Amino acid sequence: MSETALDTDELRDRILSDPDVILDDRDLMKALIAANEKQLGNNIVDLRGIAMQRLEARLDRLEDTHRSVIAAAYENLAGTNQVHRAVLKLLEPASFDMFLDLLETDVAECLRVDCVRLVLETSRREVEDIGDQFRSVLRIMAPGFVDDFITSGRNTSPRQVTLRQVAGASRDVYGDDAEWIHSEALLKLDFGTDKLPGLLVLGAEDPHQFRASQGTDLLSFLAGVFERIMRRWLS
Repeated sequence: MSETALDTDELRDRILSDPDVILDDRDLMKALIAANEKQLGNNIVDLRGIAMQRLEARLDRLEDTHRSVIAAAYENLAGTNQVHRAVLKLLEPASFDMFLDLLETDVAECLRVDCVRLVLETSRREVEDIGDQFRSVLRIMAPGFVDDFITSGRNTSPRQVTLRQVAGASRDVYGDDAEWIHSEALLKLDFGTDKLPGLLVLGAEDPHQFRASQGTDLLSFLAGVFERIMRRWLS
């Protein structure tokens, strides 16, 4: 008994000398408040305890928001760096063949996507004449394909950037890779007056990589840069 009393006195002295040890420990404070409410009985309302519970809940929400903001900031910074690296790669090629090679290698790696396709519209006769000389990264389609593909055939105006998850990817765009593409980013390209539009397609195996709820500012910037580079090649 004397040892227990000694331990209690020692603990009391430590708390009195440094009360912050208790105040900074959330679990200890909860236990003390619960013990105080138990002593008060069921017929007495402890307003101070209720206020502390509400403050604690509010603090938890603020901490969750703080963590979410920090995570979003890091994610945005990482995305910005990816797009900037991809733009620098797009500016390097001295020929259109090198440009196409970079799209499905270095640019795809910078953007961390599994598949890149460049869709260009032209007349049906030209499509037939072109044949198979273009590699897999480039798709030549008939006029109207880009808008129809973006809107999935619905009577709506196509946006510059469309993010979506796909259950069955288009074989016209992805070829044999269509079976493992589960989300995609569609960047509509404007090549100038009296020119048919194009489309830069970024495909991913991860169904959550591109979702309609995500922001599109960085991809809009990428589309603007890509348009200007393509106008140089098309001229």
